[in-house]
Amino acid sequence: MRRAEITRKTAETDISVRIDLDGTGVYDNSTGVGFFDHMLDQLARHALIDMTVQATGDLHIDDHHTVEDTGIALGQALRAAMGDKRGIRRYGACLLPMDDALVRCALDLSARPYLVWNVALPTPCIGSFDTELVREFFQAFATHGGITLHVDMLHGINSHHIAEATFKSVARALRDALEVDPRKSDAVPSTKGAL
Repeated sequence: MRRAEITRKTAETDISVRIDLDGTGVYDNSTGVGFFDHMLDQLARHALIDMTVQATGDLHIDDHHTVEDTGIALGQALRAAMGDKRGIRRYGACLLPMDDALVRCALDLSARPYLVWNVALPTPCIGSFDTELVREFFQAFATHGGITLHVDMLHGINSHHIAEATFKSVARALRDALEVDPRKSDAVPSTKGAL
C-alpha cells in the first residue's frame, strides 16, 4: 500500500498529513489559509491522491510558515509513500490551460530535488494570500519529496488562474509519474537499480 502519514510540529506550526497515492482524489485540507486549501484540494483531485492536511500555524504573523511547512510535510509524506519507487513511471509532464493561463510542468521523481521556476504572478496577493508563497510551497515540496520539478508559465494575466494552473499542472504530471507501469511493475525505473 502506497500510503504515508507525517506529523511535523515546530514552534511555528503543527501539521499532520495523510496521503494515499492509489486513491481517487478525495481530500480534507484545512490549514487556516483559504486560498491555499483550495490549491491543496486541486493538487489532490487532479493527482488522484487521497489527501488529508490539518495544519495550525502562526497566522497572526503571516501565512508563510504554514504554507512552507505544509510543503515540507507533504513532500516527506510523498517520499515515504513511494517507498523504493518500484514500478512507477517516474517521469510526468503536463501542459495545462486555465482561461488566460497556460502552465507547463515536467517532473522526475528522481530523489534529486531541484526546482526551476519560471512563473510570474502579476499581483502581490490573491485576496489576502501572498503570491510569493506559491513558489515557497513548491520549493519545500520538491526538496523534501526528492522531485526534480520544472514549472513554466507560458501565458497568463490573472494571478488566481496562473496559481491554480500551476497546482493543477503539477498534479497531473505527478499523477503520470506515480502511475504503475504495467510493463515494468517489478522494477525500479533506473539503470542504477535504485532511486
